[in-house]
Amino acid sequence: MTDTANPEQMLFASTTRTFLDKQASLSHVRELHSAGASFEPQWWQRAAELGWASLLVPEELGGGSVSGDGLADLALVAQHAGRSVAPGPLHPVSTVLAGLVEAPAGHEDSIEALVSGALVASWAVYEPGRPFTPAHHDISTIASRTDSGYRIDGVKDRVEAGTECGAVLVVAACDGALRQFLVPTDTAGVTVTGQDSVDLVKRHARVAFDAVEVPESAAVGSAEQTPALIERQRQIALVLQCAELVGILDAVLEMTTQWLFDRHSFGRPLASYQVLKHRAADMKMWFEACRATTTAAVTAVSQRTPDATTLVSVAKAYVAERAPVIIQDCVQLHGGIGVTWEHDLHLFLRRAALNRAMFGSPEDHHRAVYALSRKTQA
Repeated sequence: MTDTANPEQMLFASTTRTFLDKQASLSHVRELHSAGASFEPQWWQRAAELGWASLLVPEELGGGSVSGDGLADLALVAQHAGRSVAPGPLHPVSTVLAGLVEAPAGHEDSIEALVSGALVASWAVYEPGRPFTPAHHDISTIASRTDSGYRIDGVKDRVEAGTECGAVLVVAACDGALRQFLVPTDTAGVTVTGQDSVDLVKRHARVAFDAVEVPESAAVGSAEQTPALIERQRQIALVLQCAELVGILDAVLEMTTQWLFDRHSFGRPLASYQVLKHRAADMKMWFEACRATTTAAVTAVSQRTPDATTLVSVAKAYVAERAPVIIQDCVQLHGGIGVTWEHDLHLFLRRAALNRAMFGSPEDHHRAVYALSRKTQA
């Protein structure tokens, strides 16, 4: 995930890092928060022009990647974005595209608009008051067949960038099975209400569907395809979370190491104290394990290997569990300044806490790994 295999990929990584340093710095994140904004649409269009939204899209649909491994390139972008807790809808747009490109019929125009940055879309999968469990018996949002298509009724919440979206990919129960529908947010009967999160710039929304009429073409894939589409989208969402967390940890450890060398106590830098050396070594070991498990998950999902589901849960369970602990240790190593609003550490901790909670907690994924291991043994 972090290695650059060829000059084109090296250039892509360098361009991404330069763009984020100049236009998505930590000071910019604070400015957006002060203005009550999530991200600027023009900023996202410039990011899309760099190819961020095209990486999961095959060339015949207007996409492509520099290395030929679109998910690896996308994980690289997510990792760099984590270093500055960058704003923007990289995760929701990529998750929606992961589903659309698997069943593109009738959605070619939407894919083109998402790739260009002209359209922002998000995955509406969470039910109010419920954890992430995309199974038809847990979904209260209902899609009923009509003469011209479908009628959707229900409520979704925790829709990332929902107030900035032009469309949402809705998961609904239809005739006893799961289906997905791409619904423009300006459709009659759709109501979007903003929701704040612990992150400074990541915003979510509650999206209500009251007798929303959509045509047959709004459906993404068939009923038989939908479980596989949802699983693919889930895996993409999780590996992007883990890749971003790796970038966050990289930045926080770099910041903390520099602080330990700069800060002196009794005439000596903090980095010279043996107990702090051991603590830093432990954090470095945990960080490398986070990077390794994430790299394995990215590779498995990219290659669609049979163990991809297990490796994704291994990565989320380990990385999302360990990241907040590492960042809290870094806060402690900074002393009193580490718990102030003015210091940037809490920006990283907020994003890590949000990623920990979304698409299953570490505890959920520990249980999933256990269940998958028992199934494999059986």
